[in-house]
Amino acid sequence: MSFIDEINPVNALIVGASQGIGLGCVKKLLQDRRIAKIYATSRQPKSASELIALADECPERLICLEMDITDELQIIEAVQKIHTQVDKLHLVVNCVGLLHEDTLQPEKSLRQINSENLLRYFQINSIGAVLLAKHLLPLFRHGERSVFATISAKLGSIGDNQLGGWYGYRASKAALNMLMRTAAIEYKRSCPKALIVTLHPGTTDTRLSRPFQGNVPAKKLFSVERTVTQLLAVIEQLQEGDSGQFFSWDGSRLPW
Repeated sequence: MSFIDEINPVNALIVGASQGIGLGCVKKLLQDRRIAKIYATSRQPKSASELIALADECPERLICLEMDITDELQIIEAVQKIHTQVDKLHLVVNCVGLLHEDTLQPEKSLRQINSENLLRYFQINSIGAVLLAKHLLPLFRHGERSVFATISAKLGSIGDNQLGGWYGYRASKAALNMLMRTAAIEYKRSCPKALIVTLHPGTTDTRLSRPFQGNVPAKKLFSVERTVTQLLAVIEQLQEGDSGQFFSWDGSRLPW
């Protein structure tokens, strides 16, 4: 039995839901009648047309919120809006992540290190997630089992780093893992039923990975639907001692 079967009703929050894995999570959860409310955030609603259309079809279950996780005030406002409707969350999946944008590209060597780009990686991939943990804590302070999962990456594993390169992305995901593990320890004291985990989704056919798919074998490139199904299966099977851990899409634990 999954933890969701034990709770009624279930309230979920998907952060970064306008595309990719986040949008896939929203679609999958809408099919699950155990989920009563789904809150879905996007940074720019104008570019979230598919998400908005889903909300128009299911206005009672899917509520869209504007939120940029690099802006703490926007996080506070979004959480306050959620709190006016529900007093608890049971599932949060943070799908926000940055690998490339405009002139920012993964570094192949030290020569390409740029302090502004490094700060941008950390701001989005690391700091945003721990700000979410900070402000969502009151919504996890209840007696029902709950999970706060953040999409990380195997490239953030220090122990698994064999190839080097991609300094900003690797370091920001390693920092994410440390921040969320540390938050998990604090959550254990204040809301012991909440589990915090980081998840490696595998290489997924999204805008984030598209420029780098050339060397990925076809069987290792997952559709969004497959990735979402796999990640939600890992989340549903989490046990009490799993909080603060780093899991791959197949449920195996990854080295720090």
